[in-house]
Amino acid sequence: MQEPRQATLFYLLMILAMVGWGASWVHVKYLSSFLTIHEIIFYRYLLTALSMIPVLLWLGLSWRIELKSLLLTLVSSGIMILYTWLFIAGTKLGTAGLGGAFVTTLIPILTFLLSALIAHRRLTRRQLFALGLGALGVMTILNVWSFRSGDIFRLENLYFVLAALCWAILTLVSAKIAGRIEPLVYSFYMYLGVTVLEALFFTEFSTDLGTLGTLPWANLLLLALFSTTFATSIYFIGGKKLGADRISSFTFLVPFSAIGLSALFLDEPITWGMALGTPLALAAIWMLQCSSSR
Repeated sequence: MQEPRQATLFYLLMILAMVGWGASWVHVKYLSSFLTIHEIIFYRYLLTALSMIPVLLWLGLSWRIELKSLLLTLVSSGIMILYTWLFIAGTKLGTAGLGGAFVTTLIPILTFLLSALIAHRRLTRRQLFALGLGALGVMTILNVWSFRSGDIFRLENLYFVLAALCWAILTLVSAKIAGRIEPLVYSFYMYLGVTVLEALFFTEFSTDLGTLGTLPWANLLLLALFSTTFATSIYFIGGKKLGADRISSFTFLVPFSAIGLSALFLDEPITWGMALGTPLALAAIWMLQCSSSR
């Protein structure tokens, strides 16, 4: 009985983590009026790294990390920065409303394909059907059908495809490293790596943080603590527990949480697609978890 209860608790934590990722879209959209994108990235991961120090101390986890794992962690930091840049570039140059559909749909599909390619195995018909069902659910949630074909097939939307590929690679690398180091320790060094790389090469500190009001600070703290410290760490722990392909399927839930929270806090409309697409995304996740556990 204990193991099924633990599994149920972890799945609930994963769903909550995807709510955190959805919330990050809302926080970033709000903070972009006060900070530059690279400032948001820097302060987000700086606060995240700092917040993880007491967690690691409380859990009594070792800070030691092998040189090979450290190098892979730095690679992960670079991939995360590249992912963020590609997504932002796609939003600016491509069809912004399609970013959520392209990225969240392609992440599990590309992760499953890359996992199968690396392991020299074929995807089952059930897995292929589930991936297609999840893609349909996400596209319905985001009402992709309202876009013109010219908007969907713009060359600039390739940024979204590359962003999804970056995250799929990051998921696989993280799952591999998780076998050599505690996921929370790995997460800490990765967040620290993002902070250092951003400070050295990308961020121009042009904004006076003293001018930020209470609400921007609250959004920045929630972005760091809930959407990153909690949500992304749970995701990487899941990579160790479930495997890269199974954990990536949960990203089908991100658009639902992002749109729901945007409606709640930013007064954006809720569409009929949420009611139709969410059950499809949930069914896809259930099918992928069942098929991959056999």
